[in-house]
Amino acid sequence: MTKRKLKILFLCTGNSCRSQMAEGWARHLKGSEIEPYSAGIEPHGLDPLAVRVMAEAGVDISGHKSKHFAELKDVKFDYVVTVCDYAHEKCPVFPGKIKTIHASFDDPPHLAKQAKSEQEILDVYRRVRDQIRDFVNRLPDSLSQQNSPKIV
Repeated sequence: MTKRKLKILFLCTGNSCRSQMAEGWARHLKGSEIEPYSAGIEPHGLDPLAVRVMAEAGVDISGHKSKHFAELKDVKFDYVVTVCDYAHEKCPVFPGKIKTIHASFDDPPHLAKQAKSEQEILDVYRRVRDQIRDFVNRLPDSLSQQNSPKIV
């Protein structure tokens, strides 16, 4: 008997970077257990630097597109994981017995504005990429063990 995959929505503000990375990692690391999706509150388009640093780690998200959470209204999610504070504060109400988890990650595009070189910019993206990988690697077990994990 095949076990049903958990449907998890990774939600952030723009669905350009963090939620895209989370979806990519979940598909790459946990594809047999999780059916991942990502969306945003206010989609901004896919961040090319997110695509670049994920490719460095062997995960291709170049085919992803930035989308509004309403585009996924017909999907019956088991969990919504907000990956930024704004999405957590503005998280829409989803029908059914969906559990919402908050895991806050730094915003690479915002931090990159303060960087003085391309190397510093990429280092920020890589750090957040790796933090998201570590979070996703603990899924789905960590979802049932904690009500609201927060990554800082």
